[in-house]
Amino acid sequence: MGKTELLITLILFNIFFVLFVAAIIVYIRKYKQRKKEYLIEIEIKNEIHQKELLATQLEIQQATMQQIGRELHDNIGQKLTLVSLYTQQLLYENKVPEVSERIEQVSQIINQSLQDLRSLSKTLTDDNISQKEIVTLIQEEVDNTNSFKKCKVNFKHNFENLDLDFVQKNMLLRITQEFIQNSIKHSRCKNIFIDLNTSDESFWELKIKDDGVGFDRSRITSNGIGLTNMKNRAEIIGADFSLESHKNMGTTLNIILKKQP
Repeated sequence: MGKTELLITLILFNIFFVLFVAAIIVYIRKYKQRKKEYLIEIEIKNEIHQKELLATQLEIQQATMQQIGRELHDNIGQKLTLVSLYTQQLLYENKVPEVSERIEQVSQIINQSLQDLRSLSKTLTDDNISQKEIVTLIQEEVDNTNSFKKCKVNFKHNFENLDLDFVQKNMLLRITQEFIQNSIKHSRCKNIFIDLNTSDESFWELKIKDDGVGFDRSRITSNGIGLTNMKNRAEIIGADFSLESHKNMGTTLNIILKKQP
């Protein structure tokens, strides 16, 4: 083989080698890109699956609560009503003043319990949520909490009616209830401040703050059941969730939902 043929062979070999290496690089890049796209697709599917799972769990929970509400109303409520009638009959038949006074006290307790039971049953069956505006629902929760006089809850809003569907109202109400219950139970707060505001252009915002002792989130295992519930409910309606807490500086929750175009 002459020098010319050898030179041509070397050149061709180098060309093929470069093309081979280039092909491998292209293949690796495409493989990495496909892998990245696959992982993103899996992540999106997992996220969708988690949201669907959360929605299903809440539907099951809601159905269970509705069944409990109906049982409370139809079974226990009827029995309390019957007991109330019996006490009224005893009060009518009894002629001893001291005994009548005690019967009257028992009757008042039964009637108050019956009223509380009906209110709870109505809340559990969710007819209340379907028929009322979110402002009214939160105000009712505020009034109920203030009646116990454990802490003062203040509620402000910049609108009367907000175009929310059942799920959005339900999630907002449950988040509000969860925060209030956690604050009263754990934070030793004196005040809770609730602000529900909307922008005509882009979003509405729910902000809840207490003046309690606060906590260190890093020390809460799995963010705590209450915190997880609030976050999951915010995710179901596609809202941004943020919660900040500092020792002796209280806790602040922000829920922001962008309006659909």
